[in-house]
Amino acid sequence: GDAGEKLQLELAEIALRYGIRVVGPNCQGINYPHHHLCASWPLLTNQGGMAFISQSGTVGAALMDWASEEHLGVSVFVSLGNRADVDESDCIRYFDNDPHTKVIAIYMEGVKRPQHFLESLAKAKKPVVILKAGRTARGRIAAESHTKSLAGTDEIYNAIFNKYRVHRADNLEELYDFAKALAYMKKPKGRRLLNISSSGGAAILGIDEAEKLGFENPAPSQALMEKLKSFLPAHCGVTNPIDLTGDAITDPTLYSQAIAAAKSDFDTSVVIFGDPIHGAADIVTGDGELIVFCGGADVEREEARKMHEKGIPVYPTPERAIRALYQLVRFDPPKAPKKGRHKEIVRPDLSLLSVNESVSLMKKYGVTAVDTFLAATAKEAVSLAKKIASPVVLKIASPDVAHKTDVGGVRLSLSTPAEIRKAYDGIMAGVKAALPKARIDGVTVSPMAGADGLEVIIGVIRDPQYGHALMFGLGGIFTEVYRDVQFCLLPSTDKEFRQVIRGIQGYPLLSGVRGQKPKDEKALISMMKAIAALIKDRPDIDQIDLNPVLVYEKGAVAVDFRIYSRQT
Repeated sequence: GDAGEKLQLELAEIALRYGIRVVGPNCQGINYPHHHLCASWPLLTNQGGMAFISQSGTVGAALMDWASEEHLGVSVFVSLGNRADVDESDCIRYFDNDPHTKVIAIYMEGVKRPQHFLESLAKAKKPVVILKAGRTARGRIAAESHTKSLAGTDEIYNAIFNKYRVHRADNLEELYDFAKALAYMKKPKGRRLLNISSSGGAAILGIDEAEKLGFENPAPSQALMEKLKSFLPAHCGVTNPIDLTGDAITDPTLYSQAIAAAKSDFDTSVVIFGDPIHGAADIVTGDGELIVFCGGADVEREEARKMHEKGIPVYPTPERAIRALYQLVRFDPPKAPKKGRHKEIVRPDLSLLSVNESVSLMKKYGVTAVDTFLAATAKEAVSLAKKIASPVVLKIASPDVAHKTDVGGVRLSLSTPAEIRKAYDGIMAGVKAALPKARIDGVTVSPMAGADGLEVIIGVIRDPQYGHALMFGLGGIFTEVYRDVQFCLLPSTDKEFRQVIRGIQGYPLLSGVRGQKPKDEKALISMMKAIAALIKDRPDIDQIDLNPVLVYEKGAVAVDFRIYSRQT
């Protein structure tokens, strides 16, 4: 209340007058094991490398409890409370120069002195991990009420953290996990991971998470496979993951031998103990290894304790471990894509329907598409363009070219015979240079569609277990850039089609944003129903790709299309 705020101001003024720094009030104090200081609770005497700074006493106590349970310890715990004097910025500066601190982990709801905070982050030499609460509108209100300081908008904090290379945690577990990795793990030389486990399932979970974060999980080289086969039982998998099976329980040296063999080819061995392994702490070295214990039985707890006492962090799930490892490479520059000749990946069991077949099939089922004609020569293209009597589009016609723009296979807004001949020759030269072995039927000639339509994609894929599914999302090049798509199994109802349309993040572009009129949702549903009917009658059709479909205030039209059937 008012009386409390008055006392707090008086406390701060007295402290300033006499050169005394004050932590709090309304806090759980300080625990500084390296200086044998415990002006807090709970008591934690284990000395470690993680500094925990928290604006919430309870959140800070939880972090302390975890560090105590895992025998890792902390360099310091500071509960900031009301921050009458010392705040998060002061702590960053002080513990950045503390010889016992390797990482600064902060739970915060708001910042007391924004400019000082930015300067502290800019000067920090040690990694900083921050869990910023109050990310939503309602959360900000709660945070501002709790801390009496502005919580700030989440987008601004994202920008700040990116600028100053702050490791942002999304939850309390990540705050703790990231701090463990940054305090105790060595930075790997690269992103190549070899997964070594007695549990295939746990390894797969780790691989999924790793692939999302840009790690590589390649198969071992032939030489490494031969080395692994020389000491592993014949039934053990020697790909990636290496599945040691239950044999590792009775012969833990299988782990140590696999780890040692992997060091020449991989940057990190993701070592997953899926079973109770006696002596696991003696197997790992802490150099180039990420350790996961899937289980909490007595053996696992004892071995994990021994590892933590050796300064080797252990994680309870593969996903948490991979996300923690990612922090060590999070701010590395992205790997440049390899440059080389364009290569289309064509499934040998699929056959691309010809232009004429595709056009005929779409007309039969009422799938609205631009008029499309095949021209085998430049002369034919000029002749067809005259009949269309409007600016035309030329596109490569080839069963071996899926992404036409990638190989220079599209020319727009062509009006004169000279433009069309030049475009034809340019398309042929570009495609032959990019794909010398591609079979070329010629080009398709179509009228230019109205430019005021929104590009979307409507497609069909066939799942080997569940059959055909319809896909909808933002179209054109944005399909692969944003991957903003939704699926529904076929057959479907109008309601389900409407759900996939409204389920994409870009739906406001369809519903009308910033004064724009909404696009024709009914036309999209009609096109989806027509495609569903086509699939029902032609189950041999494996894939359909209408991209882009231009949807207008009234109507929708497929501008480009590919239809694949399964070869029998």
